Amino acid sequence: MASRRTAICLIAIGISAIASLGGASALDYPTRPVRWVVGYPPGGATDILARLIGQRLSERLGQQFVIENKPGAGNNIATESVINAEPDGYTVLFVNPANYINASLYTNLKFNFIRDIAPVASFNRVPNVMTVNNDVPAKTVAEFIAYVKANPGKVNLASSGNGTSVHLSGEMFMATTGAKMQHVPYRGAAPAITDLLGGQVQVIFDNMPSILQHIRAGSLRALAVTSTARSSLLPDVPTLADTVPGYEASALFGMGVPKNTPKEIIEKLNKEINAVLAEPAIKAKLIDLGGEPLIGPPEAFGAMIVAETEKWEKVVKSAGVHVD
Repeated sequence: MASRRTAICLIAIGISAIASLGGASALDYPTRPVRWVVGYPPGGATDILARLIGQRLSERLGQQFVIENKPGAGNNIATESVINAEPDGYTVLFVNPANYINASLYTNLKFNFIRDIAPVASFNRVPNVMTVNNDVPAKTVAEFIAYVKANPGKVNLASSGNGTSVHLSGEMFMATTGAKMQHVPYRGAAPAITDLLGGQVQVIFDNMPSILQHIRAGSLRALAVTSTARSSLLPDVPTLADTVPGYEASALFGMGVPKNTPKEIIEKLNKEINAVLAEPAIKAKLIDLGGEPLIGPPEAFGAMIVAETEKWEKVVKSAGVHVD
């Protein structure tokens, strides 16, 4: 009887020790480098933003946040690799618009993003810019709508690829205005912009960081930004919602981790990210990249993810686009 009691006590002590070790590891986190998976090649807007925030997290937490670029399958390869990783805080995901769009765009995904990824923190929102080449006579959104309707089948909508936020922002515009255009997908924003400059296509709803220099140089003309408020980078450019009430399309960025990652680790990452976003130098750089920092708890980012997923699902269904 005594030996049985002793055994039970030892088991209880062992369980208690394991629990305390788990708590300690969460408090000490990170004790080794963290892999930050980005679903796009180096040099793009997502990669730039990840490296900007990752550098400061490395400095604040004393361990490297190593950017791992895993392009392919419209961001799904990167996302699935994080979902299948150990939920220990040492593999994190750069969350971007493809995660919200792909939930309804792809018919055979092996994961459910909202279920399988735990939100950590939002970074910022970046508007797209409705931009035309200088041969297009329209100077306003209303004039452009009239121009498209007066020239059926003659106006080409460029995008950085099927199912991207650039493509679906244009589809949302067509659905809400009845102005039908021919969609021309490219392999990325750079070749799309090249053809826009050359006059082969007439309009693009591109991410602000990649189109801004051409607008400022006067080689392309911005008609509207797709956010609900004007951008400080293009203060004289109206919002699309000024002409098309209720229109909103923006790129929401943040960090996620595999589900079942300890709450203490998520809270620690959220606290550190929010501290980084509040730094004046980082805030200024985020604004230069197109959007003010979004500081808040994990739950707020989770609610944004759900709202974005529902919004883009309506656009995907309305446009009738899908990827097998």
